[in-house]
Amino acid sequence: MVSELRRRMIQDMELRRLAKGTQKQYLSGVESLSRYYGRSPDRLSETEIRRFFLYLIEERHAAEGTLRHHIYGVKFLFRYTLRRSWPVFDLLRSQRRRRLPVVMTPAEVRALLAAATDARYRMCMTMMYACGLRIAEAGAIRVEDIDGGRGAVRVTGKGGKRREVPIPAEVLAKLRDYWRMKRPRLWLFPRKDGAGPLDPRTLWKVFDRAHRASAMTKAVTPHSLRHSFATGLLERGVPLRVIQILLGHANIRTTTIYTHLTAGLLQGVARAQTDLTAGL
Repeated sequence: MVSELRRRMIQDMELRRLAKGTQKQYLSGVESLSRYYGRSPDRLSETEIRRFFLYLIEERHAAEGTLRHHIYGVKFLFRYTLRRSWPVFDLLRSQRRRRLPVVMTPAEVRALLAAATDARYRMCMTMMYACGLRIAEAGAIRVEDIDGGRGAVRVTGKGGKRREVPIPAEVLAKLRDYWRMKRPRLWLFPRKDGAGPLDPRTLWKVFDRAHRASAMTKAVTPHSLRHSFATGLLERGVPLRVIQILLGHANIRTTTIYTHLTAGLLQGVARAQTDLTAGL
């Protein structure tokens, strides 16, 4: 893809407030199309676009996630940057297979956090669990984002959207102890060189080490801390709409996945079914 077209596409994605990670995936899909034909995408025909996606599906057998990024990226380029709404884009679909996330119990979370020996990483993961934060959101918290008086943290989510999440009193006390020990200035969880926020890749590695050290058998990821937060709140009676706001979900359908995970709700359904069918 020629540099000028790439620049225009990036500007359009910025205007649409797409997250940096999403922009990178979209550009990757478009550049794959450009490499396939050996020329800039703006010189391709609708037939060539159709042939490229048939290649991905029938010959390359691309995974659904890979196919989805190609579809979204190419669609964005042609529909928004090049202003070409060809019929082929109405045909392109990917099947999103939603898997139920793995959820940890509070005891498992405590064991995991205890296995993280570095206070900075342990506190960052504690915030991810206690406030339901994404890994990039937690790493990018600034010291000024913590409102100790109100017991809340201001979070910058996907697309630069801001939200406020309460911090439990016990976690806030741990956070104050951490600040007194580390004295961070700008970033609450800075890189070791202090030049920027904590890199999510570094936190992934720390999480993996803590996971192995905790001897937990569940296949969990850093995002499981967020899943466990949401599921735990739902089990304790917090309304789904409130959990949606705390997580920063744009659509409540994203939040409803947690209704499939709560043991309390399942037990409640079982009790209701017993009452309903009594005497049959």
